[in-house]
Amino acid sequence: MTAATAAPASAIRVSGLTKSFGPLDVLRGVDLDVPTGSIVALLGSNGAGKTTLVRILATLTHQDAGAAVVAGADVTADPARVRETISLTGQFTAVDDVLTGRENLALVARLRHLPDPRGIADALLARFGLTDAGTRPAGTYSGGMKRRLDIAMSLIGNPPVIFLDEPTTGLDPQARIEVWDAVRELAAGGTTVLLTTQYLDEAEHLADRIAILHEGRIIADGTLAELKALLPPATVEYVEKQPTLEEVFLAIVGTPAGARAGATDADTPAPEEAK
Repeated sequence: MTAATAAPASAIRVSGLTKSFGPLDVLRGVDLDVPTGSIVALLGSNGAGKTTLVRILATLTHQDAGAAVVAGADVTADPARVRETISLTGQFTAVDDVLTGRENLALVARLRHLPDPRGIADALLARFGLTDAGTRPAGTYSGGMKRRLDIAMSLIGNPPVIFLDEPTTGLDPQARIEVWDAVRELAAGGTTVLLTTQYLDEAEHLADRIAILHEGRIIADGTLAELKALLPPATVEYVEKQPTLEEVFLAIVGTPAGARAGATDADTPAPEEAK
């Protein structure tokens, strides 16, 4: 690959991005850099502004101020070019339950005017481990299978950048693991992934870098090790704990007669004396 055709070092660059809805300031000057071919997790609680940021990057919402560049194209000056290079998987699956998995994929390929929609569908079913379920209606799929199909649909056309907006919300633990495997597969293929999540373990397991969005601002950004280094070193404290009266009582009454501390044979009455 020549220098003229080389992919940019940053697939996404955000600078000073702001967005308000009426009196509510949702984004208050967001700065973010997503390296090409990486998985970056945008971590934040509900209402932190994660979805708003993704919608701006996907050209679905206009920012009030600041700049955002995706795959070398400005989201405001050249939104059509941005849309050609991205795919967005929202919080809810966009799968047609009546169609089979193969039909869902082939339909999207036809809408994108790609050649050989059936071949594309079969290749993606194999890539995401859905070949055996490909002829079944998507409505019969488990939550994890549906989400994998949804992600597969978003890859049609090989977009270099994909946005996953809280892709595992509402899924059971096994389904979450299936989606995590699919995301890792994306990154292994060179796709840049911006993943929004409110699950700490999800960010820890998947992301090359983690950005924490809080009250409309990125308050921390780095690798997991870099973020951990922001905290003071761990300390261990030894505390001598005195037993409570309840613990003393239970320890005494729970001990067999004659075995309590200080008890001797002389303390136990003879059978004749006990009569």
